[in-house]
Amino acid sequence: MKAQRNDILLLSELQNDARLTNQQLAERVAMSATPCWRRVKQLEESGVISGYHARVDREKLGLGILAFIRVKIDSHNEQQAGRFESEVRQLRQVIACYATGGSADFLLQVVCRDLEAYSDFAMKVVRRLPGIKEMETMFVLKEIKPLSGLPVDLALNG
Repeated sequence: MKAQRNDILLLSELQNDARLTNQQLAERVAMSATPCWRRVKQLEESGVISGYHARVDREKLGLGILAFIRVKIDSHNEQQAGRFESEVRQLRQVIACYATGGSADFLLQVVCRDLEAYSDFAMKVVRRLPGIKEMETMFVLKEIKPLSGLPVDLALNG
């Protein structure tokens, strides 16, 4: 999809507050209500908008540990990587997982209540995943700029 100026405005507003009514959204992006509604529906149907979510504060929820686990696997064959990916998808503590290039094969983003819960998870679950060759944990000491949305304007400006 090649982003249009109105799409960028709509997406920016919806990322900031997905609970806006169509009328409020239309007013904020200087469109009339019907074209605004149609464009949002098109963005949903094309998959650009993949859902609406509440942003939850992990610390207020009691998830005090945020960590990244760098993982290397034994074999890089498709079957082994697929098994690893399938098992990781089932782990509730893993909130994001990325296949990476460079010194690691995967990067897992993990949340846990506390250090003890993380230790149990790392030793009893992650280390036992299929094909794990090496893992390294990096604990987040301070969130400088947590994910709050995509810079949708880059789709226009590059």
